[in-house]
Amino acid sequence: MNGAFSLTGQIIDVVAGEIFPGQVRIKDGKIEEIVRLSSAPAHFISPGFIDAHIHIESSMLTPAQFARAAVVHGTVSTISDPHEIANVMGVQGVEYMIADAKQAPLKIRFGAPSCVPATDFETAGATIDAEAVAELLGSPDIHYLSEMMNYPGVLHSDPGILAKINAAKKIGKPVDGHAPGLRGEDAKKYANAGISTDHECTTLEEGAEKRALGMKILIREGSAARNYDALIPLLDDGPDGLMFCSDDKHPDELLEGHINLLAGKAIAAGYPPIDVFRVACLNPKLHYKIDVGMLQPNDPADLIVFDDLYNPRPKQIYINGVLVAENGECLVPEANSAIINHFNCEPISANQLIFPAKDGMLKVICAHDGLLTTTIELHKPKIDNGNVVSDPERDLLKIAVVNRYSHAPVALGWIKNVGLKSGAIASSVAHDSHNIIAIGADDASIVSAVNAIISEKGGVAFG
Repeated sequence: MNGAFSLTGQIIDVVAGEIFPGQVRIKDGKIEEIVRLSSAPAHFISPGFIDAHIHIESSMLTPAQFARAAVVHGTVSTISDPHEIANVMGVQGVEYMIADAKQAPLKIRFGAPSCVPATDFETAGATIDAEAVAELLGSPDIHYLSEMMNYPGVLHSDPGILAKINAAKKIGKPVDGHAPGLRGEDAKKYANAGISTDHECTTLEEGAEKRALGMKILIREGSAARNYDALIPLLDDGPDGLMFCSDDKHPDELLEGHINLLAGKAIAAGYPPIDVFRVACLNPKLHYKIDVGMLQPNDPADLIVFDDLYNPRPKQIYINGVLVAENGECLVPEANSAIINHFNCEPISANQLIFPAKDGMLKVICAHDGLLTTTIELHKPKIDNGNVVSDPERDLLKIAVVNRYSHAPVALGWIKNVGLKSGAIASSVAHDSHNIIAIGADDASIVSAVNAIISEKGGVAFG
């Protein structure tokens, strides 16, 4: 729909902080005028939703295909960290994401990955140093410095880390944070370095402390980590400094909904609708200074129409005045997306998985459902012929990491709370470096799963 047209309903004005009957007049993709009326249809007209932090790669879709899935839920923009593909392909991966995203109307606004590789302890497919980060930040297609995962580097004033932060601060672009569990003086030093957000808070106390330090707190509810229930009480003190994000959104969950689900849940819990829509729409627009309309005169006509505040599933979604989705159906044409990859390793054998027994207890990683953080426990190992082996009965399983970028020894460890009783699962769809990670009840199954992925140069496999 182009040219001039109008929409009438209950206007959700996130800037003035009110809901009123009115008519939105749109011309040439922008809001020409908003007229107050004495009455209007019962449906609502509001700004579109913004995911304040997401790795599109977690959806296993290209940006253009992700856009087609997200717009039907009223998402008009995302703050997207291309950290995942950057760890595989470097700057080339970031450029690929930007180019592919331009095929779709969704306003995907990318950051410059700050931590490639994520840590000094892993092998990634590329390195993006401070000079490359500064060059990326100079692009108009890059809107912020992506999550600064290396918070120890910030706390210890690592010159390379500080150079990346200062490059963003120098040109007035925000610096995203990533500091799970950081509290007290360390959190204060991290914030004072110029870190403006954190999406890793898992408790109300942590979120409140960091918010008091001036950091914007992103209330995360995604596929990998779910912190909404713990953090939503922050809204009791008002919407300032809060945003919604998913971080990682797997494709099956993206089909069910996006930020609209969080907004509806918060309103149903009794939070004022205006406050909720400021968290879901206005705050990320202001913080990241992105060109997304907020239902104001002269704004881009980025808006949604829906019936139920408690379940804001949009009937219509407009971006730049163009109807991009209606009644759950995407109206955006299919994109022509290229595929890029970096995969260079050979099949493994069972000999590479041998873990000789030693005196003492076994150090075991403990995974926790709904959290990204893990803990460590000590357990008595199961030994067979002088080697430590998986013990499914006690849920103590071998975990193997295979370097996908070059030939290297397989890294081995132990994990619990996975629940596998037989077989194995392996995936190169991981996080950060995207090497192959396999967990199994026996070595033969791990070998089978890993080699299936190697033969396909990526993916998920069962052994």
